[in-house]
Amino acid sequence: MNKADLVDTVAQELKISRAAAERSVNTVVEAIKRGVKKDKVVQLIGFGTFTIRNRKGRTGRNPQTGEELKIQPSRTVGFRAGKSFKSEI
Repeated sequence: MNKADLVDTVAQELKISRAAAERSVNTVVEAIKRGVKKDKVVQLIGFGTFTIRNRKGRTGRNPQTGEELKIQPSRTVGFRAGKSFKSEI
């Protein structure tokens, strides 16, 4: 499922226009982004938790040349599914 499919599903379930559904989906996504950026954690009970994760620097390898590369430390967003969500899939 992609974002367009999600918008269509929300529009059908709530019996609202596609434009209103798209605004709703965009609002939720932006709220999650802001929450993770500000509070470092967004927890949606029954669904899962979004958190900031720090990746350590490491040595990698270019698969074409075999040359070693130094990969810099970085930050990323992680998602851990909640218990009830895990049990459904």
